[in-house]
Amino acid sequence: MIDEFIVNALIAGVMVAAVAGPLGCFMVWRKMAYFGDTVSHSALMGVALGIAFDSENPLIMIATCSAVAMMLLFLQRDRRFSSDTLLGILAHSALSIGMIVISMMDHFRTDMMYYLIGDILAISERNIYTIAGVASLSALCLYFIWRDLLSLTVHEDLAHTEGVKVNRVKIIYMLLIAFLVAVALKVIGVLLITALMIIPAAAARTISRTPLQMIMFSSLGGIISVLSGVWASSHWDVPTGPAIVLSATVLFLCGRFLVLKKV
Repeated sequence: MIDEFIVNALIAGVMVAAVAGPLGCFMVWRKMAYFGDTVSHSALMGVALGIAFDSENPLIMIATCSAVAMMLLFLQRDRRFSSDTLLGILAHSALSIGMIVISMMDHFRTDMMYYLIGDILAISERNIYTIAGVASLSALCLYFIWRDLLSLTVHEDLAHTEGVKVNRVKIIYMLLIAFLVAVALKVIGVLLITALMIIPAAAARTISRTPLQMIMFSSLGGIISVLSGVWASSHWDVPTGPAIVLSATVLFLCGRFLVLKKV
């Protein structure tokens, strides 16, 4: 019989992976991998603010991640700086603020590794409901903006001339990533959440012929990574978050091997 905490971990991980896959596909297409890192680093600042206000409410992390995403969108109006430069500034600034705030709290005794690599095996039933709500909302929103987001991914200027509300679609997409990062913090941690979005999507890209196939394969790859990572963690007693990411990396390498073998 499977222990309850393992079942909770699998349920939470599968829900996060199912949504992270499609969001990660657009990150790969739009070359926004560093954006995921920036938002995930800002989540640590959200943790620090939550501790400062003596609250574990995920809304604080969601608000912090969303604020950083909106700040990036505002700063991108200045064409003198590339997106990579702005992302680097925001990512390291948010991470530094979070670390400084936490270091100033004498009463804070929680191991920082909990926030950096997550602890999916400590997921509670309440956490599952929160993740389910955010995952469902993200999937629904992504369904409605799918065509517009794909259009501006292919050619932003052309999408604008076709009537796509580019800025609105960008804001929704960035907020979806911010929401996912905030609730997935306990699943896989600040340092690894971006990997769960990027690696399965990259693995799916090697074997997909259409955007829809890539989205489906990326979700499936993320789910397989979660299942195999949790199994490896329980079998060999290794950290679960890194095990999930390593499983995704193995899938990516296997996909590349199959493609190169065909060539």
